[in-house]
Amino acid sequence: MADKKVRTRYAPSPTGSMHVGNLRTALYEFLIARSHGGTFILRIEDTDRERYVEGAVDLIYRTLAAAKITHDEGPDVGGDFGPYVQSERKDMYLPYAQKLIDEGKAYRCFCTKERLEQLHEDSVGGGYDRHCRDIPKEESDKMAAQGVPFVIRQKMPLEGSTTFEDEVYGTITVENSELQDQILIKTDGYPTYNFANVIDDHTMGITHVVRGSEYLSSTPKYNLLYEAFGWEKPKYIHLPLIMGKDSDGNISKLSKRHGSTSFEDLTSEGYLPEAIINYIALLGWCPKDNQEIFTMDELIKAFSIDGISKSPAIFDYDKLEWMNGEYLHKMSAEQFLELAAPYIRQAIPDGPVELNKVAAILQQRVTRLTQIPETVAFLYEQPEYDKELFVNKKSKTNLENAPGILEMVIDSLSALPSWDYDSIHDCLINLAKEKELKNGTVMWPARIAVSGKTVTPGGAIEILDILGREESLSRMKKGLKKLRA
Repeated sequence: MADKKVRTRYAPSPTGSMHVGNLRTALYEFLIARSHGGTFILRIEDTDRERYVEGAVDLIYRTLAAAKITHDEGPDVGGDFGPYVQSERKDMYLPYAQKLIDEGKAYRCFCTKERLEQLHEDSVGGGYDRHCRDIPKEESDKMAAQGVPFVIRQKMPLEGSTTFEDEVYGTITVENSELQDQILIKTDGYPTYNFANVIDDHTMGITHVVRGSEYLSSTPKYNLLYEAFGWEKPKYIHLPLIMGKDSDGNISKLSKRHGSTSFEDLTSEGYLPEAIINYIALLGWCPKDNQEIFTMDELIKAFSIDGISKSPAIFDYDKLEWMNGEYLHKMSAEQFLELAAPYIRQAIPDGPVELNKVAAILQQRVTRLTQIPETVAFLYEQPEYDKELFVNKKSKTNLENAPGILEMVIDSLSALPSWDYDSIHDCLINLAKEKELKNGTVMWPARIAVSGKTVTPGGAIEILDILGREESLSRMKKGLKKLRA
């Protein structure tokens, strides 16, 4: 296979939002194809009609586009190996199953649903008893012609073992006695997931199959199908599980109890698509150096299959938030403003505030976009606050000196001919110098009076500049009244 062009595929089922595990599979398939100059294919596996969710296909397209995981072939872009929607390929599977029947490698199973349910009740983990495996072909053909419902099952070897090589986990061997005669075609004529998967991968020329390690035990079933048809097997790359940590420290498979697990939910919580993808790339893959922040182009250059780990990866929301913050902090001011503006307007729907000034005090302080509305809400409407906030040991302010300091600040600022950052800055710094006070002793009462908060994005000068002369002086006078009450 070394000289064959690499072809990978992402084959999601349209059953809802894209979980981070599925997204990681798509990303690794994409990176393997791109890093080898190969082709990345999108195939929609929609044969499980019971779990089909309306609108889920569009969500797959939107998620991949937002994540910048671009496919070369697929339902929307076409290609030489279509159709790329499994339900549109329905008629191609039965002939392959029939070929296996004709060669004695598969058989029709006429067992009723009731018999199978009874069998399940009577046996513990025994599975199907191969009741129809040895029905003579003539009798099987006759029953099928009479319209007796059936499924088509593969004849699994009854002895020996099946071994395969996985690019991550190495040599894996499964005893054939553990393998059931798997169903290939269901009574409705649709193929099972396993059967359609193999047919589609072979006919589309897939060279590398990437999936979660939970499918390791199913791989012999796939390989026995490849062998039954005499086809070349693809390379298998099984990925480690993604785990989550509970508040009490227990680790288990990532689920919603740990936090958001879908791309859609994470972006709605204010995480950037590029930060999510960067973080997911490191869940189970280790770069050769200590680099953590990657553009997509850098990931393509750095990615290699031998860097994929066998050990489960823990989804750390704190690490994702740190990484998201790094992306926000390194953006240009213009880029950040474009992203932040809708969130600022959630808290400040109208008013004369200059959005670029608000964005400037936020950019180095937020780690998620959704933090913005709560962070800047005080600019629109000052919260109720207790005068005890004026007390600050570090700034050497207390309820005795704060009224006098605040009154001096009000008088000095009221006399300013122009109201802008530099004028406010020079005024307050000169006031502190003139009165032989620490800068913080002057700034703290001013900031508390205009914000009503001990923690704000930006200091007193930035906030005064954003609020403007009238609003700033009004808030400070109210603060002085509160102190003197």
